Amino acid sequence: MSNNVLDNSAQKTFLGHPVGLFVLFFTEMWERFSYYGMRALLVLYICSTQTDGGLGWTKSEALELYGWYTMLVYVMSIPGGVIADRMLGQKKSVMYGAIILCLGHGILAIEALWAFYTGLGLIILGVGMLKPNISTMVGGLYKQGDLRRDKGFTIFYIGINIGAFLSAIIVGAVGETYGWHYGFGLAGIGMLLGLVVYIWGQKHLEHVGNFLGKSENAEEKALLNKPLTKVEKDRMIVLLISFLIIIVFWGAFEQAGGLLNIYANEKIDRSIFGWEMPVTWFQSFNALFIIIFGTSVAAFWANRKLKGKETSTLLKMGIGTIIMGLGFLLMVGASKEASAMEYGTASFWWLTFAYLLHTIGELCASPTALSFITKLAPVKYASIMMGVYFAATGFGNKLAGTIGEASQSEPIKIELVASVDGLTSFEGVQDKVKEDEGIAIRSSIYLDGETFKADSYKNESVAVNPIFKFAKEEQLAEVVAVLKENQATKEKPYHATFKFEKDGEAKKVEANKGDGKNYSGTFIIEEVQSQKEYKTFLFIFILTAVFGGLVILLLKPLKRLTHGAEDNEVEA
Repeated sequence: MSNNVLDNSAQKTFLGHPVGLFVLFFTEMWERFSYYGMRALLVLYICSTQTDGGLGWTKSEALELYGWYTMLVYVMSIPGGVIADRMLGQKKSVMYGAIILCLGHGILAIEALWAFYTGLGLIILGVGMLKPNISTMVGGLYKQGDLRRDKGFTIFYIGINIGAFLSAIIVGAVGETYGWHYGFGLAGIGMLLGLVVYIWGQKHLEHVGNFLGKSENAEEKALLNKPLTKVEKDRMIVLLISFLIIIVFWGAFEQAGGLLNIYANEKIDRSIFGWEMPVTWFQSFNALFIIIFGTSVAAFWANRKLKGKETSTLLKMGIGTIIMGLGFLLMVGASKEASAMEYGTASFWWLTFAYLLHTIGELCASPTALSFITKLAPVKYASIMMGVYFAATGFGNKLAGTIGEASQSEPIKIELVASVDGLTSFEGVQDKVKEDEGIAIRSSIYLDGETFKADSYKNESVAVNPIFKFAKEEQLAEVVAVLKENQATKEKPYHATFKFEKDGEAKKVEANKGDGKNYSGTFIIEEVQSQKEYKTFLFIFILTAVFGGLVILLLKPLKRLTHGAEDNEVEA
């Protein structure tokens, strides 16, 4: 694999850039269409009840799996980079990765638990082969010192986000409307289109991504065994340090697919002139903003550099992290608005402008980071270092899942004890139970002396607590302790939604249909959950502000270790 193009003059250009850039642009666009389309559905599918075709897991369990999955997707970029640098070259690695991804997304379309885990596993392997190597190939299209490199990565990044935008709109809508597995299948079709584009465009990629071990050029072969110089070692140190801010950046940013996705589903008012926007469409906002503002942000930094002002990638990463963190300060405001009244929601605009700030921060930090690696990484370790970068992104994703998981209250398990006839006081509930459907009862909860009470939120004269029992007595004690600590009374109650589902095995027996038995469920205390979300959003804001500020403070000593890698860039 070579990180440098041996003969730039041999490359055809389009809009001032090598044609190969646009082959990679469309390949990655369709790959990201498949990945982000699946990601938009993943947590919602896992949390969705079995009645609605989902897995019926708790939100904490869903966020835990989300964290592990998104971490492994990117951590596998390390072996993907090693395979490219030592065995196949980038070009073949991308091809094999795309084929594996097609298989993974296709299997996800099958409605079976084994298919779910198998599909996720194949996607992890496929992204690990494709992601680091296609990005390194973009850098290989440009000579060292070519100022177009950052712009080329921004164009490539726009391709990523066109795919992400279309997937959230199309795959998200199909999954929510027609069924989760139809959405997963559509994502697979997108990946297949990406593979077709890549195969078609091979003639424009002849000079990039080839395996050095099979090169006929003696200079390229020598690079495999040449020891690192002091300059190269110093630059590797800078890259490894920069990966720490990458972990923090993505640990905050990737709340989009987890915590913010759940929050949009439950706490954001999505009504627009009487129409309710699908929750997955929020996942398209970031991509749409990148398409709109991507070239403007890139032009801002390029013009600033031409004026002789500081524009180092490290500065961009620090500032980008701070700007992105400001989006969570807006979510603190959203949380305060939503919790101002029982079962309240926050304005659509809080999340919209939060995603806008996330986007501006991402445009400063992410595409330039990809370019930064191709500038500083030694040629023989180019794909490996790109793999380490994506592994850092993966660890950021795991951090995102861990933070999101910590933001969720542990559900309290309950069991329905009322008969079908005992549910007549609750509008629509009796009919649902007769059809073995899931039910949800909004309630006011409080203490009457030391006794736990729950009344219907719609009609406080209707008692709810007689229709269920706690699965464990110690959980009742925990709820009483919380209500007591917060002085929840009938006049100033807390709130909970009691959700019940008929157990899967009992539901399969036709004789049990409509008997009202074998219903189990959970609830959380809304006010406690709102407080957890508020603290989580505030924590993320502080974390990003601190780390972004540290990068800016340490800018000069870190720049010295780059040995001027970004100082002599000119237009080719």
